[in-house]
Amino acid sequence: MNADLSAWIPGALIPWLVLFALYGLPLLHVALSRRCGGWRPPAGSRCPFGPRAGWLVMVLMLGPVGWLMFALRRPRRASGR
Repeated sequence: MNADLSAWIPGALIPWLVLFALYGLPLLHVALSRRCGGWRPPAGSRCPFGPRAGWLVMVLMLGPVGWLMFALRRPRRASGR
């Protein structure tokens, strides 16, 4: 029952917090956002993944850069202008 509390010193938590902040929160944002499209691919698409899965892969692979690409992308314009 002797718990070693030296592993929970603030210096040991900083890398985990950085990892969660730079990868966990952006992944959560993309997964829950309505802006990134659906989970299923559009009709007639040959790709088996939807836009949301694509954004999740980009954020997972590129980290903060992928999240910035998602957050700063331009919204689609109406086709009639």
